Amino acid sequence: MSKPLKVIIIEDEAPARVLLRTYIQNLAPQLSIEAECENLPNGIKAIRKYKPDLVFLDIEMPGHSGLELLDFFSEDEVNFDIIFTTGYSEFAIKAFKLSAFDYLLKPIDEEELLGAIQRFIKKVSYGQQNIAQLKQELGSIGSGRIAVPIAGSIKFIELKKVLYFKADNSYTEIFFIDGSTLVVSRTLKNFELPLEGEKDFFRCHKSYIVNLAFVSEWIKSDGGQLLFENNLSIPVSSEKFSELTDRIRMINR
Repeated sequence: MSKPLKVIIIEDEAPARVLLRTYIQNLAPQLSIEAECENLPNGIKAIRKYKPDLVFLDIEMPGHSGLELLDFFSEDEVNFDIIFTTGYSEFAIKAFKLSAFDYLLKPIDEEELLGAIQRFIKKVSYGQQNIAQLKQELGSIGSGRIAVPIAGSIKFIELKKVLYFKADNSYTEIFFIDGSTLVVSRTLKNFELPLEGEKDFFRCHKSYIVNLAFVSEWIKSDGGQLLFENNLSIPVSSEKFSELTDRIRMINR
């Protein structure tokens, strides 16, 4: 490896930053720590400035969750990997595995850190990860469920119980078949990518992703509407007509 790999640490607790820095310096001379940041906004600035190869990112920080990091970058800006550091339980760690290069459970174990670093260096030697794949997998835990961050915790949502997703500026409101709702601090675009592989979910409008399994009728007049069995109607954008037609099994003449 011709030059050191650039690293940024984003961690709100000073002792944890010091410990992580010391471990990295002792275990991996191939890594160069460019910045240590105590919160997500400072971390975002450092990433833009130093363009790191790897970011060690705390999940639980005041004001912002580390899980929000990718929301602040466009797809072509994210040329780095993430290793989350977190105090979450073993179950949550397994669920998060699809969302980043790796996870380390606090208090950080020196051998586990070394293993994560070695895996990262090996990956770099074989070429960069496709960031589009990373963003598509963010929040996805498979088996018809997605994981979404809610106020310092992670909520697992069964997609078969979701009626539709509705955009509300930088938030998304999730409507369930039992009438309950959930507001998530994520844009609708963040949900569109993980839902691409789910055949029943379709973005029919800039503000809506619907579960076609619960649609009872598609009214093409009056701008286009999808009707649900509870008489709820969702608009369909005219540019989505052709795509929606392809998604629906129709009886032809």
